Amino acid sequence: MNALHTSSITSLPLLARGKVRDNYAVGADRLLMVASDRISAFDVIMAEPIAGKGELLTQMALFWFDKLTGIVPNHLTGEAPEDVVTSAEKSQVVGRSMLVKRLKPLPVEAVVRGYLAGSGWAEYQVSQSVCGVPLAAGLKNASKLPSPIFTPATKAEMGEHDENISFARMIEIIGEPLSNQVRDAALALYTRAADFALSKGIIIADTKFEFGLDDNGTLTLMDEVLTPDSSRYWPIEGYEAAFVAGKNPPSFDKQFLRDWLEAVRVDGQHWDKKAPAPTLPPDVVAQTAAKYREALNRFTA
Repeated sequence: MNALHTSSITSLPLLARGKVRDNYAVGADRLLMVASDRISAFDVIMAEPIAGKGELLTQMALFWFDKLTGIVPNHLTGEAPEDVVTSAEKSQVVGRSMLVKRLKPLPVEAVVRGYLAGSGWAEYQVSQSVCGVPLAAGLKNASKLPSPIFTPATKAEMGEHDENISFARMIEIIGEPLSNQVRDAALALYTRAADFALSKGIIIADTKFEFGLDDNGTLTLMDEVLTPDSSRYWPIEGYEAAFVAGKNPPSFDKQFLRDWLEAVRVDGQHWDKKAPAPTLPPDVVAQTAAKYREALNRFTA
């Protein structure tokens, strides 16, 4: 399978290249979002692409947009992405792209956590809270929370790290009515998704949603949704043993890559999580691709 690290569509104006997606303008009201095979960790893009990853992300996002219908509108137009590019460019688009409404993105990410992990676990160890949400004493890495919590974050520029913020800070940024609407929508989306995932043997430990406003000011779910890039997926069968041992549970997401990067040494030193990233060996690339594929296979089985 050939990997697409960077798309090169010239028939449409390029608006931006993100960590994974290349966005092109389609008129004034739509975007062509092309999911490349790039992968990032700790907000740094790896030099080595993960072949097939863009297609898997797109299939996963479309799957979840369908499952979450009725909670909040999403940005899909229902139109075929390959219809807006030239014949020579279709191979870069088919299977890995979405043609979506052009929205005004909100400058915050809507993170929902059902379990204590990642930056949430790190913050809890210092303050016994996550993003200003107080939690009970005695929780461990990968502890299930009594109920899901909403922990927003600011969006970082390319190469910078997202910053966890309190709900009060979110209100300062976008206002209280919209903050309440985003929080309630995100919690409802997570709850429906997490319940379905459990029926497929997968725990969604946490995830992040992105929202925008259309021309009428309607809150709209956008970008990707519940992909392994934006979520922590744990198989039920490996969770308990890892939790008891105080380790990160096995996962169907980029945690495998994060763990490898945390352990690898470059010139005898741990990586400082700044570009350039360490070179990924072929087996790490292959295992990362397999993790992503397993998640989609379980959900769609």
